[in-house]
Amino acid sequence: MNLVLQSLDATPDTLRRIAALANPARVTQLGERAIRAEDIAFSDVLKQTIEVAANAAGIDATFIAPGRTLADFKLVAMDMDSTLITIECIDEIADMQGLKPQVAAITEAAMRGELEFAESLTRRVALLAGLDAAALERVYEERLAISLGGEAMLAAVRAAGLRTLLVSGGFTFFTERLKARLGLDYTHANVLEIVDGKLTGRVLGGIVDAEEKKRTVERVCADIGIDTAQAIVMGDGANDLSMMSVAGLSVAFRAKPVVRAQADVALSYTGLDGLLAILA
Repeated sequence: MNLVLQSLDATPDTLRRIAALANPARVTQLGERAIRAEDIAFSDVLKQTIEVAANAAGIDATFIAPGRTLADFKLVAMDMDSTLITIECIDEIADMQGLKPQVAAITEAAMRGELEFAESLTRRVALLAGLDAAALERVYEERLAISLGGEAMLAAVRAAGLRTLLVSGGFTFFTERLKARLGLDYTHANVLEIVDGKLTGRVLGGIVDAEEKKRTVERVCADIGIDTAQAIVMGDGANDLSMMSVAGLSVAFRAKPVVRAQADVALSYTGLDGLLAILA
């Protein structure tokens, strides 16, 4: 087993000190702030020891089988809100209505897995009824930002020949703009109903919940002729767990504890491009 350690600000000495806890056969420098400790005798006790030390130093620690690279995969599927982008779009839309605290509280509960997603989305969208649709453009232009390392990660996976899928419990208004902006291959999200320039407080068609996210990953994999084991899936909330469960590699990005606990990889301190060091 190998161990990849990476951080935005930890010193090389700190990285090597933590790597030494695993008694590796050798250590390879992957970049200024990333190293790979190789040929480790893995155990649950070692994993816990490394995770405690790494978290205390603000370092992402990933145990991964030797030889795994981007070439093993054909698709990267990503959640949008708080994964590919830094915001929860619905919370920022609600802010235009003066309702961000109420909507954000429901969002948080849903992402922790305390509320069924479809119910939570229906409740949140209903609170937006009557809002001028121009608020969506304001959120996109003024508040939406790509997560740290997102563009570098996308450039690298495209260069390696992987397809890209953005699958979101958010809204097509944002996913379609991101598709054009970032050159994504596929998107799937909810459609907000707009009548006479106002949000009605409803979505059109079925809701993109956890199971629909999983079905979307499976459908895209089938369409491009690959097994889901050749997909990397990245997310942060409880509604991402179903699609992560069918992936060959699941990545929790700045994620809720329930997601970090079940993912193959947790990136809590580095950017989305932390994936590249893990699969170098």
